[in-house]
Amino acid sequence: MEHNTGTIALVGGDEFSDGCSFDGELLKAARPEEIALLPTAAAFESPKLAIARATQYFGALGFPVRALPIYSRTDATDAELAGEVAEARFLYLTGGSPLHLRSVLKDSATLEAIKQVLRRGGTLVASSASAMVLANPMIDPRGGALTLGLGLFPGIAILPHANTWNPDRKERTLALAGHTAVIVAIDERTALIRSPGGSLRVSGEGTVTTYRDRGPAALEELNFSVAL
Repeated sequence: MEHNTGTIALVGGDEFSDGCSFDGELLKAARPEEIALLPTAAAFESPKLAIARATQYFGALGFPVRALPIYSRTDATDAELAGEVAEARFLYLTGGSPLHLRSVLKDSATLEAIKQVLRRGGTLVASSASAMVLANPMIDPRGGALTLGLGLFPGIAILPHANTWNPDRKERTLALAGHTAVIVAIDERTALIRSPGGSLRVSGEGTVTTYRDRGPAALEELNFSVAL
């Protein structure tokens, strides 16, 4: 486990939109030359649109975007592409399909490169599907049960778009989680931010709610460790 890492921001979705004030805060602290964008999760959901939105959004904040074309398992195992990921000072993973993203990144050179970004003190932002997949366990979008994630953030399961979830579906997820994981529910246009020293804060339009054994738990009690 690593406790002193780079900055991590887990976003509840609807990225690149008004209300995501945390992006400006993160950029001011990181001072990167550019945004390295990983649109892998959006491979089958118009990645060009995601790239265009990110380019316009971050351009308005004064930062260029470099999209890294990692869409398949072959791409994720390419040493040259993984090297580009590892060099990023500000790496942004978009939303999309968590199941596709997991299949592409599992045990790949790109996943190792993402870890290197954090080891080197860089900033990692993961929205929606990407936030789900990096944790372990992962909430299965097909039914709300828990399944295997990639394990960077063990013992927690991320529930993005929390303000739009059907209450019955949310209750099912909480029931299925039982004692196995803490559920971290993040609203859209909202980020749970972990500082390099391990402290947590919430930024953006909405709220972050943590659940343990089906009941609310204090954010301060959340053990947000990082496995690198």
